[in-house]
Amino acid sequence: MKILGIESSCDETAASIVQDGRILLSNVINSQIDIHTVYGGVVPEVAARSHIEVINPVINQAIAEANLNWDDVDAIAVTYAPGLVGSLLIGTLAARTLAILKNKPLYPVHHVEAHVYANFLNKIEPKFPILALIVSGGHCQIVLFHDHGDYELLGQTQDDAVGEAFDKVAKIIGLPYPGGPSIAKEAKNGNPLAYKLPKSKLSGKYDFSFSGLKTAVLRAVQREVGVDFTFPSTGLAELLNSTQRIDFAASFQRTAIETLVEKTKLAFYDFNPKSVVIAGGVAANQELRRILSEQIPIPIEYAPIDLCTDNAAMVATLGYYHAQKKKPTSPFELEVIPSLSMTKTTWSS
Repeated sequence: MKILGIESSCDETAASIVQDGRILLSNVINSQIDIHTVYGGVVPEVAARSHIEVINPVINQAIAEANLNWDDVDAIAVTYAPGLVGSLLIGTLAARTLAILKNKPLYPVHHVEAHVYANFLNKIEPKFPILALIVSGGHCQIVLFHDHGDYELLGQTQDDAVGEAFDKVAKIIGLPYPGGPSIAKEAKNGNPLAYKLPKSKLSGKYDFSFSGLKTAVLRAVQREVGVDFTFPSTGLAELLNSTQRIDFAASFQRTAIETLVEKTKLAFYDFNPKSVVIAGGVAANQELRRILSEQIPIPIEYAPIDLCTDNAAMVATLGYYHAQKKKPTSPFELEVIPSLSMTKTTWSS
């Protein structure tokens, strides 16, 4: 079964063809990073307009690169939640229109859940129950999957997602957007013990919080350069020397990763899953992969680097499993839901 996946939840316009939930036939991603770097973050209106310009060419390219035509496509899967409302509308409108015109069944999927399914395109398929650490610019949570569509949200961030914290800290210390790759690169040469930064203590056993860590970095930078808390964060970077900058990058990264690893390790020993996977853009962080692999006594499953960030291959893969258990959604009735927790989206019958 060949599924066309369409993804447009934030600032990547993507389309992909996946066969039988395992074989990647094409994967096309049009990134907007260069556009949003100017602003230091994603501008929703700009993102939506960019999706409009490229959505059809991206879909056509995905079909062409798979050496298929529309008669070969069995179904369409599309991200309908969560994400930026304008961006979601472009992708779902394209999917709905194509489902009607080409008479294809339509399967809307949850973006965060889909990130986990990038791991099913590996050579080794994860075995249930699966413990998933999902970490990106917009999401940070631990989910236990008992089966396809049968999962429970164990914990999540109570404020900033870890990827968002990377972006904000990078801006404070003068590193370019996106912050994750920038900080990881600088941290390689820094001292991760140079600055002692706090870890939040929460009532939720598997919950995260990164807002306090971000603020702690801000205050530490202000102290280091000799200004008080009233000094604007936008002026701090130019006061840091290169050694301070790389040491702050390394110290922040160490603290953020230790927080993720500690919670994941706790959940692992509480639930004894058969597989552990890391999903989302922050899953590309090599230091996170290294430390988690040292702390968890079974092999960790990682999606290929190019499938960690937003892509349509993960959407198409999850769409395949939806098609095995669910009836398709009417393209005349599908609506986007910009804020939709995985606590409300289990679908196993």
